[in-house]
Formats: sequence, C-alpha cells, structure tokens
Amino acid sequence: MAVAPIVVHPPLLMGGRRVMAHGRMLGLAYSDADLIEFLSRAGVPDAEDLLEDPSWVKWRGGHAHHYEAA
Repeated sequence: MAVAPIVVHPPLLMGGRRVMAHGRMLGLAYSDADLIEFLSRAGVPDAEDLLEDPSWVKWRGGHAHHYEAA
C-alpha cells in the first residue's frame, strides 16, 4: 500500500498540528482552512476535496479536523 504524501501530525500541547508533505514541513495548521491554504500553496489541486482521502492525507493522533490540544 502506498504511503499518503500528506501527514497531519497530532495536536501539539499549545494547539495546532504540524503539516508535512513528502517529508517537508508546510506549516502549523490551527484549522482546516489553514491546512487547505498550505496544500494549495504546495501546489495540491482541489486540496479541500482531499482531506478525507486516506490515499492523500494521513491524520495521525487525535481526531481528524481537531486542532486543539488534547
């Protein structure tokens, strides 16, 4: 099985999630809007439509779309 090129890491203690694409840090997202912006800037087409696609995005730790500290 192929590895998703985008990884959204678990929420940090201060809130927000690190976003990586192909091992490169894109930024710290505090919302889906931030995540979509990072992906769009990285050249990912239709980023909004890919957030639920596990072949594109791997959500690690916590619940998907949850950005607050646990």
